[in-house]
Amino acid sequence: MFEDVKRYVEAVLDKLSPARAQAMARAMAGGSREKVNELAKDLMEWSQRNRERLTELVRREVRAQLKALGVASKEELESLKRRVRELEKGSGKAPRRTAPRAGAGGGTKASG
Repeated sequence: MFEDVKRYVEAVLDKLSPARAQAMARAMAGGSREKVNELAKDLMEWSQRNRERLTELVRREVRAQLKALGVASKEELESLKRRVRELEKGSGKAPRRTAPRAGAGGGTKASG
């Protein structure tokens, strides 16, 4: 019984191949070929739906955790980039490049 449950759970997490679905259906139904084929088809559809649900659940949880940590989404970053460009255009200033760090080469400072 436990092995059967384990196989069904694995079918949710892994992509269920037609051969594996057939084997599971034979073990469950043990009846006519038509009945086994129908059950195998149903198992494959069930497996696909559950994998999609699990994937979406993980995505939602990751998004929620990133939001809780204060990590900006890609959309938020793109929005901020557009806003900065608009502000730079409005002020008439050219986009500023990041200045080199002090002591990172280039000129030397006279010390006296």
